[in-house]
Amino acid sequence: MSPWVLYGATGYTGVLLAEEAARRGHRPLLAGRNPQKLRALGERLNLDWKAVPLEDAAGLRALLKGAGAVLHAAGPFVQTSSPMADACLDTGCSYLDITGELPVFQALFARDAAAKAKKIALIPGVGFDVVPSDCLAAWVAAKLPGADTLELALAVLGQPSAGTAKSALGMVPGGGWVRRDGALVPFPPGKGVHPVRFSHREALVVPAPIGDLVTAWHSTHIPNITVCLAMPSSLAKILRVAWPVGAVGLPLFNQLLGFPAFRSRLDAQLERRTAGPDAEKLKHGSAHLYARASMKGGAFAEGWLDTSDGYDLTRHAAISAVEQVLARRPEGALSPSQAFGVDFVLGVPGTSRRDSLG
Repeated sequence: MSPWVLYGATGYTGVLLAEEAARRGHRPLLAGRNPQKLRALGERLNLDWKAVPLEDAAGLRALLKGAGAVLHAAGPFVQTSSPMADACLDTGCSYLDITGELPVFQALFARDAAAKAKKIALIPGVGFDVVPSDCLAAWVAAKLPGADTLELALAVLGQPSAGTAKSALGMVPGGGWVRRDGALVPFPPGKGVHPVRFSHREALVVPAPIGDLVTAWHSTHIPNITVCLAMPSSLAKILRVAWPVGAVGLPLFNQLLGFPAFRSRLDAQLERRTAGPDAEKLKHGSAHLYARASMKGGAFAEGWLDTSDGYDLTRHAAISAVEQVLARRPEGALSPSQAFGVDFVLGVPGTSRRDSLG
């Protein structure tokens, strides 16, 4: 198997990925910014490492030279994806990441032709949430050919890491989005709260501007897509009343995020206060997904998927994705279900899928 690189190896998720790779007998080159942390992790797992900042274009290209793939785990990906993808296209190294950030998917899918010309793959979102949601969306869509509307909903029972929280913060300036008639259109933040029946319980959900608006479009070709996240009922009820106020206040918050000192302070707070789940919480966390494809006239198809904690899913799915890319050499910008098939998610331990709750 070709050598590969794990970039962002010392973050919360990066360590999980490095440990899973080593458990499976892989020997990725560990990479990132911090040489002290990389050295400690490399010594613990008996893996080689190299410190290269993303700003070092020549260093990135030297890092990837001869590698079959890089698994990019250093967020926020709206800031880090582009230099890594540039280096991949220059060196002929396939790119995978674990983002959920909408602009990243848009940017990478726009480079489909360039990836095909280089005979490499660009596959964003090979962790949670995109692997289960994309596989479920494609599975449900196949049950109803000609569907024109798709709703995806996710309920996550777990604790975010600092990296996840910072990536989520990076999505705030983009505001709310849905897909209508094949195009992404703005949607007022906090509007559209409604109930969804997940396998474990009913929950209120709200439309969210996440990467599935791109991946589901490419994997299903359904023109009208809404992606929703479950939230505590108290917060959902507040949003039902307050979303116009939020729409007014969002530009001010966006302006504050534009000041480096303000954003740095927020990131520092997240680093101190958002450590990610410990081993016990990781073991008992879970995620639940719902998908409904429908068409004019009333016909519809539904599906439910239950899986383990999002970070647990990510470590299994992402390493499996690297294995498949190195073995099968897909080409172009692809969603997980396009690259690996709709049943790919079922290879993750603790995952089940059904088309009824009976």
